[in-house]
Order: sequence, then structure tokens, then C-alpha cells
Amino acid sequence: MDVPLAHLDRPFDYLVPAELDDVAVPGTRVKVRFAGQLVDGWLLSRADDSGHTGRLAYLEKVVSPEPVLAPEIARLARAVADRYAGNLADVLRLAVPPRHARVEKEPHTTGASVPPDATALDGVAANPATARAGSTAPGPAVPEPAEPAVGAEPAVAAGPAVGAGPAVGAGPAVGAGPAVAAGPTVGAEPVDPRGWRDYPTGPALLRALTDGRAPRAVWSALPGEDWAARYADAVAATVAGGRGAVVVVADARDLDRLDAALTGVLGPGRHVSLSAALGPARRYRAFLAARRGQVPVVIGTRAAMFAPVERLGLVAVWDDGDDLHSEPRAPYPHARDVLLTRAQLAEAGALVGGYARTAEAQLLLETGWAREVVADRATVRARIPAIAPTGDDPQLARDPGAATARLPSLAWTAARDALRADLPVLVQVPRRGYLPSISCADCRTPARCAHCAGPLALPSAGGTPACRWCARVAAAYACPECGGRRLRAAVTGARRTAEELGRAFPDVPVRTSGREEVLTDVPGGAALVVATPGAEPTAEGGYGAVLLLDSWALLTRADLRAGEEALRRWLAARLAAAPAAAWWWSPTARSPRCRRCCAGTPPGSPAGNWPSAASWVFRRRYGWRASPARPRRWPTCSPRPGCPATPRCSGRCRPTRGGSGCWSGCPGRGPPRSPRPCTRPPGCVPPARPPTRFVSRSIR
Repeated sequence: MDVPLAHLDRPFDYLVPAELDDVAVPGTRVKVRFAGQLVDGWLLSRADDSGHTGRLAYLEKVVSPEPVLAPEIARLARAVADRYAGNLADVLRLAVPPRHARVEKEPHTTGASVPPDATALDGVAANPATARAGSTAPGPAVPEPAEPAVGAEPAVAAGPAVGAGPAVGAGPAVGAGPAVAAGPTVGAEPVDPRGWRDYPTGPALLRALTDGRAPRAVWSALPGEDWAARYADAVAATVAGGRGAVVVVADARDLDRLDAALTGVLGPGRHVSLSAALGPARRYRAFLAARRGQVPVVIGTRAAMFAPVERLGLVAVWDDGDDLHSEPRAPYPHARDVLLTRAQLAEAGALVGGYARTAEAQLLLETGWAREVVADRATVRARIPAIAPTGDDPQLARDPGAATARLPSLAWTAARDALRADLPVLVQVPRRGYLPSISCADCRTPARCAHCAGPLALPSAGGTPACRWCARVAAAYACPECGGRRLRAAVTGARRTAEELGRAFPDVPVRTSGREEVLTDVPGGAALVVATPGAEPTAEGGYGAVLLLDSWALLTRADLRAGEEALRRWLAARLAAAPAAAWWWSPTARSPRCRRCCAGTPPGSPAGNWPSAASWVFRRRYGWRASPARPRRWPTCSPRPGCPATPRCSGRCRPTRGGSGCWSGCPGRGPPRSPRPCTRPPGCVPPARPPTRFVSRSIR
């Protein structure tokens, strides 16, 4: 029932009256009397008898005869609710969109050609005697936020998706054996694998999907890769095998690209799009088309992660590090975790792709749950653009002013050369607005609000300082330290950057892309495009130069995933550059993320180190510990001549606290959990205990 109390999150038994026998099928919306009130609910199953010994009440009403709740979605919702410690009612609100009565009555969307699904959702055969009503009917639709939350961390919970090894009955990895319930269509034609030829295991992934198997892969896309076309190939291979697919992307821009790619590969009318931006009628119409089996493929934003698809063969998510995949409503599931859990329950294939690899995706590889689909080093080197990070010692020796300049002379030269070649230039600025942070011009004290101590910002060149927290105007601001009234810019935003670049290049048009107005694409030709991270438009023919300014702002955010998120943003901006004339600039050349981006190494891959912040999260929350880059080796015993080595010690031991024995251990793995003294022959001198090192680390 639609009740928010956790102790009522269970099925209840009700009698079905004779007049509702034909329409009361499992999966329909119903209304029941509970505690004297008429509440909404779901009809989960029907049975001949009930385990309840008391008096049973009758169903009051069947809201709609349309069985919108599929059995597999009901099981998935229960698993997600248990995993995220939530109620089934909250998960079903996310899984099934609100009912639209007019759409159900439309001739082309009626369920006459599709028989009602009378299969019990809990495995019990349908019968008109009694019914089991569970929670809950969907409430009003809540629009998705237009801006990702700063510092939001994707939810990760214990389960088969992240952090768990291969479960019993789990689907195979790339190229493994066939799934139990899936089989290829007779006469299915294989998909052309030429789009995946740059990845050694890419063609095997397509063959496994076409053969009806359940491959699970983590894909690291190459720079400049048409990811929408590659996902369309994977979906086409799944459809050729006689199964369906669900693909989830982060925002509307990615959804439009994937929609166009699937239309070109599958043809029109073979898939539907689900997103909160469609509106109630269009979204419910697309949902009914998928529920009735009229289309085999469903794509969309996180609203599509619960989309019902018959004979599911593939679940895919693109750019799982984007915080838009995290649901802001209870129980706050993440699209990646929901899809991987769904693949585990349905024995379907899974594809997690992106230009940057998250710590969760790397953990899937480390536990053996998935296989990686990556290009070899030579292909990556050939595809990455020319990258020139600034801030290293040789460049500072040639240009001492680059240490304090926001845009060094090398970046000015690259931008000028690209504009002379009639190519656009992309400038990524991590802060939006004009001057998001100001300070006293005399003593450099940060300007704070007198009411809430929030930071003051300047909205425009002639504007009045205002608080970013409470929006109060500080027209008569005076520095509390020195009493000065002059203000200076502490942090420069995107609008101020566009203004400065417009003065530096007066004959070049300047375009901005940010939260107020996000540009999808820009025409070719000389132009300056100033964009915030995530709002970079695509340019016809690519950008002649890509300038990444104030990269310290992304690295020093108060977030454990700041480094991982910064690298993901930099890779997305780097891929917008033209293959032939591309430059990438950053004032943090000594940063390990910068060096990894220059080398083209995906984060978390075996060639690079794990993000330390994400590893700390796994250790503290889930008891998982990352393997160190260099295994610690304990000192070796120094036996005297004639002293045989004991097999228990194996030549490597650690002295006990008293110094009379040693702990047996495996080389490179450290000591076991409990000390086990080994038998030292006479004359065997144990090594001295290494001194304890105290390291003080500060978290910025």
C-alpha cells in the first residue's frame, strides 16, 4: 500500500469481488481500504487461499485494467529497495510513471493485441479467489534537476553490481557461454564489427550479444570516438539475437545523439525514449509501448533504468561518473547500480562505457565481474591530440610570468594560431557567473556576508556585491580587517573570462555555454567558445585549440571524488579538439591526473593508479582495500652458517613484539591476521624490527 511507514512495507491479502474478477490481474493499480482510509496499491499476485487467519477485506476498485507493473520489474524494485534500505513504495514511484487515462484509451496504444499478463509477480499462479496487494501506486511526477549537484557522490551499495565477486549463476564475461534464458533468433545476421576494430575484444562483445549470451564489459572509449554509434552497434547485435536492450545516458544532449544513432541503425519505430522532459502523456505512451512489447529497445535518462523490456539481453550506461545518474529522490538509487543489479537478476549482458573510468567500474574488473574493452597503447597514442601542459620548470624558465598569469603566453599563441587558421577555440572555465568570489583589494581578506558569513559575488561589471548563500545585497561593504571598501576578483567566472577574451580578440565572436544557456553545437569558423564543465558544445570539424583554465578549482573541491571528477571533465574537453590541430593546456602540469590525461591512460586502468579518494571511500564504507602499487616486503632472516631454513618461515618473516620469534607470511602479502611463531634453529638470528614511521598527511 501507499503508506510511508517502514513496518508496513510488505504485501497484504485482500478478497477480489466477482465483478472485478476479469480486470483484477497482477500488475494493475488498485485501491483498497486500509486503517479506515482508501489508499492506492498494486496487485502483486492472486492465489486460491491466504495464510491470514482473520477476516479479509475486499478490493475497493481497480484503477486501470492495464498491467503496467511487469513481474521482472517488481522483483527488481524489491531488490533495489532492500539494497538501498528503502521502501518498495518509493522505488515503484520511480519505476512506473503516473497514469494518463487518455493515453490508455488511444486506439494505437490499446492493449487489445497484447493479452493481459496474468502471471503472478511472486511466482504464484493467477486465480480469481484472493489477491495480494503491495505497495504502491505512483505519485505525481517530480522533474529531474537541471543542474548536477556539486560534490554529489554516486551511491554504491553491497551487491552483485559493485564490490562483489562473481555471484552464483552470474552471467559470463566477454565471449563467455550462453545465458540460460536467452537464445538467438533463427537466421540472425551478425552486426558489422568494423566500428569496434580498434578494440581487441570489441568484436567478441558483438558476437556474444548476437549469439544470445550475456557478456559484461567495461568500455574505455578512444578520444574522438562516436560512442553513440558504438552503442547502437551493441544494441543492434542484441536485437539480432532476438532480445531487447535498455540504455541509460546522463542528459538530453546524449539522449538526442543516441536517438539519432539508433534510428540510423535499427530504423524508425524500433525504439522509444524515456525522460522526464517528455511530459506526462508522451512519457506514458512510450512506457506503454515498451510494456506491451511493441518495441525491443528503450533508451533514456535515469528514468529509463526501470523500463520494462521483454527478453532483456543488454543493459548499458554511458558516462556512469556523471552525477545526473544519481536519483535525488528516496531511496536515492544510482542508474549504474540498478542496471547492473537488473543484469544479474535477468542474466543479461551489461556494458559500462565512458571516456573516463570510475572507481566502481574498475572494481568490476578487479573482482572479475566484467571484462575490459580497451584499445592498445599504440592506438591510443595515435588518437589523442597534441597536449602541452603548462607550469613545468622549463616553461617557467622561458616565461617567468606564467607562474602568476591566468593564461600563459603559450596558450595565447595556440589560441591565436587556431583563430588565424579559421578554427574555433574552446575555453573551459570551472566557475560560472562573473566574479563568483571577491576579496578586499587592500589586505586580500575574502569578502563575507555580514548576516550568514557566506561568500560575496559580483554579478556583473557594474553590479552590487551579493551573498551567494542568502542573496542579500552588500552595497556598503567594508572589510572587517582593514576597513577598506575596494574589492578585487578572487575567482574569475565564465562571463568575466568571455569579456576579457572579447577585449583581447576584438574581431572574433565570443559565445558562452553554461547553466543559463547550454549550446549543443557551434558552426565552424574562427570563434571563441567559453563553457563550463559539462556544457561544452561540439564544433563542426573540431576545435583548433582547447584551453583549460583554473584547473586548481576542480582539483581542490571539498569532495572525495574531486580528482576523479576533474579527470573526467578534462577528458571530455580534450575529446572536443580536432585530431590534427589540437592543443590542451593546464596550469597544473605536476598533477598526477594531468600527467595521466596527457598520456591517454584511463583512470583506474592497470597502467594508472587508483583514485586515492575513491579507494578511501571503499575502505571505510565497504571494508575493501586497494592493492598497493608496490607490495610491502618484510625483512629476511639472516641464518648463520649451518642454519637450515624452516619451511614455515619460507625465508621471510617478521619478528614478534618480544623479538623471540617471527610471524610466518607470504612474500609480498604481509603478515597474517594472528601471530604464529616459527621454530628457530639454534643460531638463527632474527632481523631487527623496523622502526615505526609516523607520516602526517593533511586532507585539502
